[in-house]
Amino acid sequence: MKPAPILEAGVDEAGRGPLAGPVVVAAVILPENYQLDALDDSKRLSAIHRERLTPLIETQAIAYNVQFVDVDEIDRFNILQATLNGMQRAVESLYPAPLRAVIDGNRAPRLACETRTVIGGDRLVACISAASILAKVYRDRLMLDMHDLYPDYGFDRHKGYPTAHHLERLKTLGPCPIHRKSFAPVRAAGAL
Repeated sequence: MKPAPILEAGVDEAGRGPLAGPVVVAAVILPENYQLDALDDSKRLSAIHRERLTPLIETQAIAYNVQFVDVDEIDRFNILQATLNGMQRAVESLYPAPLRAVIDGNRAPRLACETRTVIGGDRLVACISAASILAKVYRDRLMLDMHDLYPDYGFDRHKGYPTAHHLERLKTLGPCPIHRKSFAPVRAAGAL
């Protein structure tokens, strides 16, 4: 008799580097026989490809969960701890619960299951790639909604990352409610 497969959750985030908006964390458990072409690090895929893969990941996953870590939590704890908090919530919200979590990078949250970190895991491990794609798509969608609320900042163009355009808008307008006040460029712009 073949042993039951170990439920393994891939975990990744999108949005640690931006000056605005949440960090989004996803955890995904894929079945052994998933039918997903060209899973890869979300940053290496086009926005159209990511959008096409998202419903396929969602329907084929044994379980998935997406967590939004808001700017207040980022400012209160720091970006690393807030991200680890989001990873913990994402994994703990999965049903069925995984027996192992594989996390992209070199830092892991405290979890009830076995954990393993994989540097470059979003390119190397399918369930991490799937989590990477969901996190990026969910965050990009939210930042497009934020553009509707705060159109002068150009969130539709840069999604909150510190581009020259975003830094110029931040310097001219000052921070808006979704800016991370603990980040140096935002602090500097708020001191005007």
